[in-house]
Amino acid sequence: MIPENSPYYFNNSNQINSPSLIVYPSIIEDNIDNALKLITGKDTFLCPHVKTIKSKEPLYMAMQRGIRSFKCSTMDEAELLGIVGAEHALICYQMTEDKMETLVAIKSSYKGTSFATVVDNFESAKMLFNYFNGTPTEVYIDIDTGMHRTGLTIDKVPELVEKIKHLNDLTIGGIHCYDGHVHDSDEVVRKKDTEEIFKNLLKLKEDLQASLGKKLRLVLGGSPSFPFYAKKSNVSCSPGTFFLWDFGYGKNFPEIPFKPAALILTRIVSKPTSSKLCFDLGYKAVASDPPQPRLSFPDIPEYEILSQYEEHLVISVPDASIYEVGEKFLAIPFHICPTVNLYDELVIIKNQKLDGFWEVPARKRTLVR
Repeated sequence: MIPENSPYYFNNSNQINSPSLIVYPSIIEDNIDNALKLITGKDTFLCPHVKTIKSKEPLYMAMQRGIRSFKCSTMDEAELLGIVGAEHALICYQMTEDKMETLVAIKSSYKGTSFATVVDNFESAKMLFNYFNGTPTEVYIDIDTGMHRTGLTIDKVPELVEKIKHLNDLTIGGIHCYDGHVHDSDEVVRKKDTEEIFKNLLKLKEDLQASLGKKLRLVLGGSPSFPFYAKKSNVSCSPGTFFLWDFGYGKNFPEIPFKPAALILTRIVSKPTSSKLCFDLGYKAVASDPPQPRLSFPDIPEYEILSQYEEHLVISVPDASIYEVGEKFLAIPFHICPTVNLYDELVIIKNQKLDGFWEVPARKRTLVR
């Protein structure tokens, strides 16, 4: 049951199939506003990652509030930024040969948006240079400060920059770092980690600016860390999850002022025993990358997740007799970003009622058009 006093209550749930991802635009707007309030550093801006939202409407909300630059990972996310008219899109995913024609098509189709990509090796930079020979192309140097996924260690950056300097029309716009390894729930520890990262990147940035004779942008930070960088100067903070937030971040970082804006509507489909409930909420409807619990039921006071399958979720409760087959509940995903990617459309709730749907075009792996 969804209590009438819940901030997520809506009164026409019978019109909505389950499982569905329910989104509350008013909470998204509040989350964007609260993110902007955290930005206090001089010449520091939000450059949000669109990997979480993957749809037009939240981008328009952000742009209406003055946000003009965004980060993305896939080519469909990049095209989405062109469609909405973002001024700048940083594709924080290194290009490979199969993506080059798509990148050319996107840059040609959306001339009002400047597109840049990241590089962490000379071969990738040379490929871009060869493909766009004669056409100005912007790249950012991808830095590894401890996540060990992509990027160069700081000591190897100057050598790459010296090589790129000789590739005419391939311009270095800045440095990029995703510090996804900084996620300690202790705020003091997290601050200490970010201070060390920022100090090292600031020194690198100053050295590169002297070498290149130009100012560079520093694109840095995920949702758990960006509140610390937001107080620094000349940073483009790049969180993404803050738009929708989730149970995982809410549990681990309660001091960060965001609320979940996307929940899954689910129904009880069976009561197999006196202490078990089965929901239509399998791992085809919620991200399965974290171990259990992959979700939270805010309106079930006491339960334990027992098992999950493609289309089913089984929990234990003290007394199943107080629940009914067909009864509706909302679940908060632990990891919202890949959860959104499971849905073709989002169900929109305004003023406690169904208010239409948002398409999720950037969940695809081919061009949106």
